[in-house]
Amino acid sequence: MNQHQRKYKGIFSSDWSECLSPSGPFDFIDFLYPQLAAQTSDIFRQYTGNAISLGEASRKINSLLPAPVSEDQMDAYLKQAFVTYTGVPELMEWCLANDILFMVNTTGMIGYFQRAFAGDLLPGLPVLSANPLVRFPSRPSDPRDIYDLLEIQDKGKNTEQAARAFGIPPDKIIIMGDSGGDGAHFQWGWQHGAMRIGSMTKPSLEAYCRRHEIPIDLHFGLAYPEGAPRELEKEMAADFRALVPVIQRLLSLDTHGI
Repeated sequence: MNQHQRKYKGIFSSDWSECLSPSGPFDFIDFLYPQLAAQTSDIFRQYTGNAISLGEASRKINSLLPAPVSEDQMDAYLKQAFVTYTGVPELMEWCLANDILFMVNTTGMIGYFQRAFAGDLLPGLPVLSANPLVRFPSRPSDPRDIYDLLEIQDKGKNTEQAARAFGIPPDKIIIMGDSGGDGAHFQWGWQHGAMRIGSMTKPSLEAYCRRHEIPIDLHFGLAYPEGAPRELEKEMAADFRALVPVIQRLLSLDTHGI
Protein backbone atom coordinates (compact mmCIF):
# COMPACT_ATOMS: atom_id res chain seq x y z
CA MET A 1 0.00 0.00 0.00
CA ASN A 2 1.17 3.52 -0.80
CA GLN A 3 2.31 5.07 2.48
CA HIS A 4 0.16 8.14 1.80
CA GLN A 5 -2.91 5.94 1.34
CA ARG A 6 -2.31 4.22 4.65
CA LYS A 7 -4.46 5.41 7.55
CA TYR A 8 -2.42 6.16 10.66
CA LYS A 9 -4.00 6.49 14.09
CA GLY A 10 -1.36 8.84 15.42
CA ILE A 11 2.22 10.12 15.16
CA PHE A 12 5.16 9.51 17.46
CA SER A 13 7.67 12.22 16.51
CA SER A 14 10.96 11.83 18.35
CA ASP A 15 14.42 13.29 18.49
CA TRP A 16 17.23 10.78 18.00
CA SER A 17 20.56 11.80 19.56
CA GLU A 18 20.70 11.04 23.30
CA CYS A 19 16.95 10.43 23.09
CA LEU A 20 16.53 7.19 21.13
CA SER A 21 20.26 6.58 20.78
CA PRO A 22 23.12 7.37 23.15
CA SER A 23 25.13 8.77 20.25
CA GLY A 24 25.39 12.44 19.30
CA PRO A 25 24.67 14.01 15.89
CA PHE A 26 28.36 14.80 15.25
CA ASP A 27 29.88 11.54 16.53
CA PHE A 28 30.57 10.36 13.00
CA ILE A 29 32.88 13.36 12.59
CA ASP A 30 34.76 12.42 15.76
CA PHE A 31 35.13 8.90 14.34
CA LEU A 32 36.49 10.14 11.02
CA TYR A 33 38.53 13.04 12.43
CA PRO A 34 39.36 12.41 16.12
CA GLN A 35 41.32 15.65 16.24
CA LEU A 36 38.05 17.58 15.87
CA ALA A 37 36.28 15.92 18.84
CA ALA A 38 36.79 18.76 21.31
CA GLN A 39 35.45 21.32 18.85
CA THR A 40 32.41 19.29 17.81
CA SER A 41 31.59 18.58 21.46
CA ASP A 42 31.70 22.28 22.27
CA ILE A 43 29.45 23.11 19.32
CA PHE A 44 26.98 20.41 20.40
CA ARG A 45 26.84 21.79 23.96
CA GLN A 46 26.28 25.33 22.67
CA TYR A 47 23.42 24.19 20.43
CA THR A 48 21.65 21.98 22.98
CA GLY A 49 21.99 24.72 25.58
CA ASN A 50 20.31 27.18 23.18
CA ALA A 51 23.44 29.37 23.11
CA ILE A 52 23.67 29.17 19.31
CA SER A 53 21.15 28.23 16.62
CA LEU A 54 21.16 24.93 14.79
CA GLY A 55 22.00 26.80 11.59
CA GLU A 56 25.03 28.35 13.22
CA ALA A 57 26.08 24.98 14.64
CA SER A 58 25.79 23.42 11.18
CA ARG A 59 27.88 26.19 9.63
CA LYS A 60 30.56 25.73 12.30
CA ILE A 61 30.59 21.97 11.74
CA ASN A 62 30.74 22.34 7.97
CA SER A 63 33.72 24.68 8.26
CA LEU A 64 35.59 22.02 10.26
CA LEU A 65 35.15 19.22 7.71
CA PRO A 66 38.20 18.89 5.44
CA ALA A 67 36.10 17.10 2.77
CA PRO A 68 32.52 15.94 2.16
CA VAL A 69 31.57 12.76 4.03
CA SER A 70 31.21 9.76 1.72
CA GLU A 71 28.79 6.83 1.96
CA ASP A 72 31.71 4.49 2.63
CA GLN A 73 32.88 6.67 5.51
CA MET A 74 29.40 6.77 7.04
CA ASP A 75 29.07 2.99 6.58
CA ALA A 76 32.38 2.47 8.38
CA TYR A 77 31.19 4.62 11.27
CA LEU A 78 27.84 2.82 11.50
CA LYS A 79 29.51 -0.60 11.36
CA GLN A 80 31.60 0.24 14.41
CA ALA A 81 29.41 2.59 16.40
CA PHE A 82 25.70 2.33 15.52
CA VAL A 83 23.62 1.76 18.64
CA THR A 84 20.16 2.54 19.95
CA TYR A 85 18.80 2.45 23.45
CA THR A 86 17.29 -0.87 24.50
CA GLY A 87 14.05 -1.73 22.70
CA VAL A 88 14.03 1.21 20.27
CA PRO A 89 13.85 -0.82 17.02
CA GLU A 90 11.12 -2.97 18.57
CA LEU A 91 9.17 0.14 19.58
CA MET A 92 9.46 1.50 16.06
CA GLU A 93 8.25 -1.78 14.59
CA TRP A 94 5.35 -1.94 17.05
CA CYS A 95 4.24 1.57 16.15
CA LEU A 96 4.29 0.86 12.44
CA ALA A 97 2.54 -2.50 12.86
CA ASN A 98 -0.21 -0.75 14.84
CA ASP A 99 -0.70 2.09 12.36
CA ILE A 100 1.17 4.71 14.37
CA LEU A 101 3.50 6.78 12.23
CA PHE A 102 6.92 6.71 13.87
CA MET A 103 8.83 9.79 12.76
CA VAL A 104 12.47 10.47 13.60
CA ASN A 105 12.72 14.25 13.91
CA THR A 106 16.31 15.16 14.61
CA THR A 107 19.27 17.44 14.15
CA GLY A 108 21.18 14.30 13.14
CA MET A 109 22.20 13.92 9.52
CA ILE A 110 19.91 12.71 6.75
CA GLY A 111 22.86 10.72 5.39
CA TYR A 112 23.31 8.89 8.70
CA PHE A 113 19.76 7.57 8.46
CA GLN A 114 19.94 6.86 4.74
CA ARG A 115 22.84 4.51 5.38
CA ALA A 116 21.24 3.03 8.52
CA PHE A 117 18.08 2.19 6.54
CA ALA A 118 20.13 0.85 3.62
CA GLY A 119 22.02 -1.43 6.01
CA ASP A 120 18.82 -2.68 7.73
CA LEU A 121 19.97 -1.24 11.02
CA LEU A 122 16.53 0.30 11.56
CA PRO A 123 13.00 -0.52 10.39
CA GLY A 124 12.02 1.47 7.31
CA LEU A 125 10.09 4.65 8.10
CA PRO A 126 7.66 6.60 5.90
CA VAL A 127 8.90 10.01 7.10
CA LEU A 128 12.24 11.41 8.27
CA SER A 129 13.00 14.93 9.46
CA ALA A 130 16.75 15.55 9.73
CA ASN A 131 19.68 17.82 9.00
CA PRO A 132 20.70 17.98 5.30
CA LEU A 133 24.33 18.89 6.09
CA VAL A 134 25.23 15.31 5.09
CA ARG A 135 22.94 13.79 2.48
CA PHE A 136 23.57 11.06 -0.09
CA PRO A 137 21.84 10.21 -3.41
CA SER A 138 18.38 8.72 -3.01
CA ARG A 139 17.99 4.97 -2.53
CA PRO A 140 14.87 2.73 -2.52
CA SER A 141 15.46 2.21 1.22
CA ASP A 142 15.03 5.95 1.93
CA PRO A 143 11.84 7.14 3.64
CA ARG A 144 9.26 8.26 1.10
CA ASP A 145 9.22 11.75 2.60
CA ILE A 146 12.38 13.45 3.90
CA TYR A 147 11.99 16.90 5.44
CA ASP A 148 14.98 19.19 5.83
CA LEU A 149 15.59 20.38 9.39
CA LEU A 150 17.62 23.58 9.22
CA GLU A 151 16.64 25.19 12.54
CA ILE A 152 15.11 23.78 15.72
CA GLN A 153 11.79 25.47 14.90
CA ASP A 154 11.54 23.11 11.93
CA LYS A 155 10.85 20.15 14.24
CA GLY A 156 7.36 21.42 15.00
CA LYS A 157 6.80 22.53 11.41
CA ASN A 158 7.82 19.11 10.09
CA THR A 159 5.68 17.23 12.60
CA GLU A 160 2.76 19.43 11.53
CA GLN A 161 3.52 18.78 7.86
CA ALA A 162 3.48 15.02 8.41
CA ALA A 163 0.25 15.25 10.40
CA ARG A 164 -1.41 17.17 7.58
CA ALA A 165 -0.10 14.76 4.94
CA PHE A 166 -1.61 11.79 6.76
CA GLY A 167 -4.72 13.48 8.15
CA ILE A 168 -3.77 13.07 11.81
CA PRO A 169 -5.26 15.51 14.36
CA PRO A 170 -3.02 17.24 16.96
CA ASP A 171 -4.44 15.29 19.89
CA LYS A 172 -3.09 12.10 18.28
CA ILE A 173 0.49 13.36 18.23
CA ILE A 174 3.22 12.48 20.74
CA ILE A 175 6.56 14.27 20.64
CA MET A 176 9.68 13.22 22.50
CA GLY A 177 12.99 14.97 23.15
CA ASP A 178 15.84 15.23 25.61
CA SER A 179 17.48 18.68 25.56
CA GLY A 180 16.98 22.38 25.02
CA GLY A 181 17.31 21.71 21.30
CA ASP A 182 13.86 20.11 21.56
CA GLY A 183 12.39 23.08 23.40
CA ALA A 184 10.79 24.65 20.35
CA HIS A 185 9.25 21.27 19.44
CA PHE A 186 7.79 20.98 22.94
CA GLN A 187 6.49 24.55 22.67
CA TRP A 188 4.80 23.69 19.38
CA GLY A 189 3.32 20.57 20.98
CA TRP A 190 2.00 22.54 23.98
CA GLN A 191 0.39 25.12 21.67
CA HIS A 192 -1.22 22.47 19.46
CA GLY A 193 -2.34 19.92 22.04
CA ALA A 194 0.27 17.23 21.38
CA MET A 195 1.60 15.09 24.23
CA ARG A 196 5.20 15.73 25.38
CA ILE A 197 7.66 13.11 26.69
CA GLY A 198 11.13 13.85 28.02
CA SER A 199 13.60 11.03 27.34
CA MET A 200 16.92 11.05 29.22
CA THR A 201 15.86 14.59 30.06
CA LYS A 202 18.64 17.17 30.31
CA PRO A 203 18.54 20.33 32.46
CA SER A 204 18.48 22.43 29.29
CA LEU A 205 15.05 21.01 28.32
CA GLU A 206 13.72 21.45 31.85
CA ALA A 207 14.96 25.06 31.86
CA TYR A 208 13.39 25.80 28.47
CA CYS A 209 10.06 24.36 29.55
CA ARG A 210 10.07 26.25 32.86
CA ARG A 211 10.92 29.49 31.09
CA HIS A 212 8.07 29.03 28.62
CA GLU A 213 5.64 27.43 31.10
CA ILE A 214 5.43 24.19 29.12
CA PRO A 215 4.48 21.10 31.15
CA ILE A 216 6.24 17.83 30.33
CA ASP A 217 3.61 15.08 30.40
CA LEU A 218 6.02 12.24 31.14
CA HIS A 219 9.69 11.67 31.93
CA PHE A 220 11.12 8.42 30.57
CA GLY A 221 14.51 7.01 31.47
CA LEU A 222 16.81 9.29 33.43
CA ALA A 223 16.12 12.93 34.26
CA TYR A 224 19.40 14.70 34.92
CA PRO A 225 19.70 17.46 37.54
CA GLU A 226 21.95 20.41 36.78
CA GLY A 227 25.63 19.45 36.84
CA ALA A 228 25.04 15.70 37.11
CA PRO A 229 27.42 13.47 35.11
CA ARG A 230 25.99 11.33 32.36
CA GLU A 231 25.26 7.72 33.38
CA LEU A 232 25.29 5.74 30.15
CA GLU A 233 24.90 2.32 31.80
CA LYS A 234 21.68 3.45 33.49
CA GLU A 235 20.46 5.01 30.26
CA MET A 236 20.97 1.71 28.44
CA ALA A 237 18.99 -0.11 31.15
CA ALA A 238 15.82 1.77 30.18
CA ASP A 239 13.72 -0.38 27.85
CA PHE A 240 11.78 1.71 25.34
CA ARG A 241 9.26 -1.07 24.86
CA ALA A 242 7.85 0.15 28.17
CA LEU A 243 6.49 3.14 26.23
CA VAL A 244 3.93 0.93 24.47
CA PRO A 245 1.22 1.22 27.18
CA VAL A 246 2.03 4.92 27.49
CA ILE A 247 1.40 5.44 23.78
CA GLN A 248 -1.77 3.38 23.97
CA ARG A 249 -3.04 5.52 26.85
CA LEU A 250 -2.01 8.92 25.45
CA LEU A 251 -3.50 8.20 22.04
CA SER A 252 -6.51 6.31 23.48
CA LEU A 253 -5.79 3.37 21.21
CA ASP A 254 -6.92 -0.24 21.42
CA THR A 255 -3.78 -2.04 20.24
CA HIS A 256 -1.82 -5.12 21.17
CA GLY A 257 1.36 -4.89 23.25
CA ILE A 258 4.77 -6.10 22.17
